[in-house]
Amino acid sequence: MIEIRKAHSKDAPIIALLGRITFTETFGHLFRDKNDLMNYYDKTFSVEKINQSIKKSENVFWLAFVNKLPVGYAKLKLNSKSEFIQSDSICQLQKIYVLNDFLSMKIGSELQTELFSEAKKSGFKHIWLSVLKTNDRAIRFYKKYGFSKVGQHNFSIGKENFDFKAMCKTLV
Repeated sequence: MIEIRKAHSKDAPIIALLGRITFTETFGHLFRDKNDLMNYYDKTFSVEKINQSIKKSENVFWLAFVNKLPVGYAKLKLNSKSEFIQSDSICQLQKIYVLNDFLSMKIGSELQTELFSEAKKSGFKHIWLSVLKTNDRAIRFYKKYGFSKVGQHNFSIGKENFDFKAMCKTLV
C-alpha cells in the first residue's frame, strides 16, 4: 500500500537518509573522488540542513511510504525565480527521488501529482526544475508531464562539473 504525506521536522532524519541513498543510486557513479560525494552529503543531506529546510515557509516536502517503509520524497520551493522564465508566479520542483527498487510502482508520479496540486492551490502559474542533461529517464518522465526545455546551466560538486537542462511547465 502506497501512502504519501507532507513531511514535518521530525521526518528530517528519514529525508536525509533517503536523500543520500537516492542520490548515490542516481549519481554516485559520476564521481571519481568519493570524498567529493561525502562532502556534498554533509552539506546537502545532513539532518540539521534538512530540518532547517523543512521549517522554511517557502519549502514543502512530501514523503512516500510503501507498507509503512519510507521509499521516496519530494520538495517544492515556492516563489523560486528562474533566469530562464519571466514570471512572478513561479515555483520550483527541487527534488523527486524514489529508491530504485520502488521506481516501477509509479511513486514519482504520485509525488509529482501532490506537488502540482500544492503549486496550483498556492496560485502559481509556472513550475520549473533542473535535470541532469544525461539523465534520460528523468527527462522522459518530465516531458511526459508537460515540461519543456527552457535553458541550460552548470553545477559543480567538488571536482565534477555537471550540465543541467532547465525545464518548465505551465500549471493550468
